[in-house]
Amino acid sequence: MKNIKQSEIDFVAKVFSDVFDKYDLMNDIMSLGIHRIWKKNMIDWMGPQKGNCLIDVASGTGDIAKSFLERIKFQGEVSCVEPNKLMLKAGKSKLKNLKKIQWICAGAEKLPFKNETFDFYSVSFGIRNFANINQSLKEAKRVLKTGGKVFCLEFSKVENEILKKIYKSYSKSIPYIGKYVTGKLEPYQYLVDSIDKFYNQEELSKIFKKNGFDKVEYRNLSGGIAAIHTGCKI
Repeated sequence: MKNIKQSEIDFVAKVFSDVFDKYDLMNDIMSLGIHRIWKKNMIDWMGPQKGNCLIDVASGTGDIAKSFLERIKFQGEVSCVEPNKLMLKAGKSKLKNLKKIQWICAGAEKLPFKNETFDFYSVSFGIRNFANINQSLKEAKRVLKTGGKVFCLEFSKVENEILKKIYKSYSKSIPYIGKYVTGKLEPYQYLVDSIDKFYNQEELSKIFKKNGFDKVEYRNLSGGIAAIHTGCKI
């Protein structure tokens, strides 16, 4: 999978502008509602402590930010970075009663933060839409403190052959379910295609290593329907 062209970047922006008000529902459709458990698993593995700072990139409507702050009893801070203005507005509205969240409209390839700022960097279901994954991971490493960790939750490749057939069959129906629920087929077709074209677990691990992360490992979720990758800045 190569870097995304400008025409594709524009299309991705349109996709999320089309579904920003149905984003949580979209994740329910894509994951059969299991994405909330997967996100909890990522926070569990992260193991944040009171006083930690998180940058959540492609933050959507702020699920990770909320879970992170709840875990540390709101004794820490989160910067939610989202490139889509409508999505950012939706997240800000959804979590308007939560303090200690900074909302910033920016892309993953150029983050408006100083070096060595955050204890953790997270991205959930966003890395496959990055325009330049290598530049984005270099930025992730730059803004992390030494000893800080990156956590990436993303749809991945199913390894069990029986489950793979079942999931593939379900994936073909997702655009039509999306159209029935939201009235739009095209965004869901794009999302299914983007998952199919994305790297497998081992390939993504190599990309993390190539961009300077150490102790890179991953855990499969639901048989590989999704996976969490992590790496450390040493």
